[in-house]
Amino acid sequence: MIALLLALGSSLAYGCADFLGGLGARKAHVLRTVLVAAPSSLAVELLLWPVLGASFAPAALGWGAASGVASAAAFALLYRTLAIGPMNVLSPVTALVSAALPVAVGLLQGEHLGVAGLLGLPLALVAVVLVSAGHGAGSARPSRTALLLAFGAGVAIALQLICLHQTPSGTGVAPLIVGRAVSSAVTLAAAGVLYRRLGPEKPAYAISAAAGVLDSVANLLFLLAARSGDLAVVAVVTALYPAGTVLLARGVLAEPVHRGQLVGLGTAAVAVSLLALP
Repeated sequence: MIALLLALGSSLAYGCADFLGGLGARKAHVLRTVLVAAPSSLAVELLLWPVLGASFAPAALGWGAASGVASAAAFALLYRTLAIGPMNVLSPVTALVSAALPVAVGLLQGEHLGVAGLLGLPLALVAVVLVSAGHGAGSARPSRTALLLAFGAGVAIALQLICLHQTPSGTGVAPLIVGRAVSSAVTLAAAGVLYRRLGPEKPAYAISAAAGVLDSVANLLFLLAARSGDLAVVAVVTALYPAGTVLLARGVLAEPVHRGQLVGLGTAAVAVSLLALP
């Protein structure tokens, strides 16, 4: 139950971070937004160091760095995927892959689910697809390149979660610090290479910083959840993060919630309830 609650908190924080990041990216180039968000996220993790501790053991350094590389790759692939479109087809592909791969890894590592879990897990995967699907023209078909990018983005997100799960439990927030430092360095290098394409617009500093803080909180909650529960359950619940984004977009921007997304939200509630049963 504790792992499930932590995973729900991580999902909510990821959804809020994505919402704020999206708002920030409307005001300036997305890399400018990330250049504010990444240091803010790293600052939170450094502040948590004295509270939760950090042991920079080789395993923490290795898996943390790998999660950072995966995070940077996920960012690049995801935004390239959404730029090509159609989003209503590609977003569910990315979400499903990012949820299904950690589930498969968890089950292969010997995790066992009860009857309720065996019912709730596939329901949660269906909910991930429904909630992440936007409203678009049904006739729009993605190119092969777009589908490969969407699949790649999902794999990168999944690898980030799997790498964090592999870190030793006694290393505190060290994997998060290392991962964020690596992903920040990669992002900074990318911004340097693409500097002339970033445009003159200044980023929304407060929104971007808040997105970074929430992303750091989401990573921490996922790490704690993965250390106290099954990866299969934790990953699929965390992957419900589009629900938070959808609800915030409805409340703040008055964007409509489409019928399929409402069905997805209801399915998610049922799935989480089943996963909470022993």
